Amino acid sequence: MSTAETSAPSQTAAGNRVLAVLWVVYVFNFIDRNILSILLEPIRQDLGVSDTAMGVLTGFAFAVFYTFAGIPIARLADRSSRRVVMAAGVAFWSLATAASGLVRNFAQLAVARIAVGVGEASATPAAHSLIADYFPPERRTRAIAIYNTGANGGILFGLVLGGWLQQTFGWRVAFAVVGLPGLLVAAVVAALIREPPRGLSEGRAATAEAPGLREGLRWLAGIASYRHMAFAAGLYAMPNYGSIAWMPTFVVRVFGGSYAEIGLTLGLVIGVAGAIGTYVTGLLCDRLFARDARWLLWIPAIGSVASVPFFAVTALSSSFAFGLPFYVAWVFFGAAFAAPTYALVQALAPLRLRATASAVLLFSLNLIGLGLGPTIVGILNDALAPRLGDEAIRVSLLVISLLNVWGAIHSLLAARTLRDDMARAGEEAG
Repeated sequence: MSTAETSAPSQTAAGNRVLAVLWVVYVFNFIDRNILSILLEPIRQDLGVSDTAMGVLTGFAFAVFYTFAGIPIARLADRSSRRVVMAAGVAFWSLATAASGLVRNFAQLAVARIAVGVGEASATPAAHSLIADYFPPERRTRAIAIYNTGANGGILFGLVLGGWLQQTFGWRVAFAVVGLPGLLVAAVVAALIREPPRGLSEGRAATAEAPGLREGLRWLAGIASYRHMAFAAGLYAMPNYGSIAWMPTFVVRVFGGSYAEIGLTLGLVIGVAGAIGTYVTGLLCDRLFARDARWLLWIPAIGSVASVPFFAVTALSSSFAFGLPFYVAWVFFGAAFAAPTYALVQALAPLRLRATASAVLLFSLNLIGLGLGPTIVGILNDALAPRLGDEAIRVSLLVISLLNVWGAIHSLLAARTLRDDMARAGEEAG
């Protein structure tokens, strides 16, 4: 590694530049991940499969390989260049997305989506670790919140562009159009991101080598607040991912409309309301962090519980127009958990375990949330359809939204030990 890469640059300018690149990476990450939701119904009809199969494809099949690949890839990021790991991952998942449009059956599509999941596992753990080195704790939640708004931007572009492409050219072209530009993004990552010294933002130095995987996992398992926080993140993610995956289908089945119009509307709501909710949460948490770090757990609990009544109105509304403002509120409040959760992970983990700690959190968030959320909705749809027909999806989405309350309980349990756990983390400098 060159001296130019390991020297400490002007933190503000370099940090903002890196954050901008990471944001673009996350936009493409979520475009490629979520375009499937607007294409779900035409793919299902074209390939002749059930809701359960499509739920598994959008959720469990992607999530299992994303989560299991995430930990060894994060270990590589903790031991080597995070920039190189990320650039290779972006190129790999972009090619896999483009290849999704070439499939001829459901099994081939599943393999392509699994490959997307493996590639995308490279991005967020390395990104969180880089952000932690460029931004000190008092500015870190806001920085991670900005990074996280890339997910909202990706969902927006994925739904809007995917809906238009599907209606104009078909779902196969849609995959190619959104996938191939990622190769340029991979080149930008390799060219513009520089590897900072670990611990730069806190004036610390990573004096020890990265621990082995078993030792690192044992360390993380011993942090009570981390355990509860990781499980809470998974529970919060289930209704989030479940609703994102199935809302376009919900609107088509229950209210009707074109894919282009639905993609534009839902994309704007998730993109704009979600980004505002994420940024406001990050800003608020940075202001409250110095007063009491437990606010980074209390705010997700409050926001997630507050979101449930809004989604109930959305799911049970008599028209899409009536339910839409309540769906905006659901998206806004539902965004409260991500940024403070990710920021706390970086505060609790040793310097050379930060990417791994982020990957383990994502393991829970995606295996539970992304893996089970869309899958459960698909299973409930098929189970309830004989009695409720197209209305079954209302009940399925309403049921999944209630898991936010369970998640809030674990956030509150994490808050009970957070102070002691953070004090312990502060004593560890390696």
